[in-house]
Amino acid sequence: MAFRALLLALLMFPGLVTASKSIPDYLELTRVSDRVYSAIGATAPGTYENHGHNNNLTFIITQKGVVVFNGGDSYLLAKSFHNSIRRITDKDVKYVVNENAQGHSMLGNSYWRDQGVPIIAQNEAIKEFKHEGKAKLVSMQNRNKDKAKGTYVVVPDIGFEDRHDLDMGDVKIELHYFGPGHAPGDLALWLPQEKLLITGDLGFHQRLLAVFEDTETGSWVESFDKMTAQLDPKIVIPGHGEPTTIDVVTKETRGYLVFLRNAVREILERGGGLDDAYNIDQSQWSYLDTFEELAAKNAGRVYQDLEFEYF
Repeated sequence: MAFRALLLALLMFPGLVTASKSIPDYLELTRVSDRVYSAIGATAPGTYENHGHNNNLTFIITQKGVVVFNGGDSYLLAKSFHNSIRRITDKDVKYVVNENAQGHSMLGNSYWRDQGVPIIAQNEAIKEFKHEGKAKLVSMQNRNKDKAKGTYVVVPDIGFEDRHDLDMGDVKIELHYFGPGHAPGDLALWLPQEKLLITGDLGFHQRLLAVFEDTETGSWVESFDKMTAQLDPKIVIPGHGEPTTIDVVTKETRGYLVFLRNAVREILERGGGLDDAYNIDQSQWSYLDTFEELAAKNAGRVYQDLEFEYF
């Protein structure tokens, strides 16, 4: 009878089958160049089913070892990513770089700390994670349940303000902070020899970007412009989505931010309210994943930010 009841439950609720899947031993990798590989995350919010892997985890193979970009959402996810790295190279991981203070960038630091790997982040990200790391961990544990096993809060070892370079023998890796953006301490990684740019969350495509309470959209546009003025990439790995070009990321990041800020300004100039912001026609961006979840929220937050300029 117990077996029949379980079978009936699985037929009625097929999601129970996928919910039982554990984090895989290896993550699928995309080869971006001879030395750069990325595990492309889901273009959706982090869930139990996608193991919190909804951002891009990237690694760079150099003469002196491997540099990892993003710690991952949990101890076990970082371990799976490390297993994938070992399939490609037997070189040791020398550094882990956190793109910002978000959980899916920093919570996997716990695994890398246990491997004795130094962890690098921008100073604002370090400050944020010191204050909010425990809350981010609890949130991830509530979502990931058994998949959160082994994860604990680890603050990065090495901080920097505007720029930090890594001499890795045959390749120079530059870490740049261009200013505020999507989340505290957003940084970008630049490989000048390959003209390859990892934008982190300064750059989005394939999914609609999210505006959080601490997102500074005006500063984000300025930071994006500073990045593209200084660098001329041939290949871009954004924070979310497949590798692409800077033109695509510019359209779907800077283009969206400028569109939304201008639409909200028009509402404010004619004396409109928050409800008008929620009803902005954003349909030209509806092809992007997470549009339904984020479009109205983004407009509301931009309105609340810009209204102080008018009142």
